[in-house]
Amino acid sequence: MKPIKNKFIITFPTIEAAMAMEKACLVSGTPGRLIPVPTQISAGCGMCWCAELQDGEACRLLVKERKLVYEAFEDI
Repeated sequence: MKPIKNKFIITFPTIEAAMAMEKACLVSGTPGRLIPVPTQISAGCGMCWCAELQDGEACRLLVKERKLVYEAFEDI
C-alpha cells in the first residue's frame, strides 16, 4: 500500500460515526472522502475521513459544529 502524505485525517470509533461524517460533508459541501485507515495510524473502526491539508480546518469546524463523534485529528 502506498503511504498517504500531506493529508488531513479524522479517525472514528465506529463505522456509524464515520458515515455520519460522510453525510454531514456531503450536505455541507465539505471536501474529502472516507478511506481505509492508513497503516501508520490505528483507529477503532478501520475507516477515516481524508481531506487535503488546506481543508482540515473546515473539517474540524464541521465536526465541532455538528457535534460528531470522532477519535482524533491527524496531519500525515
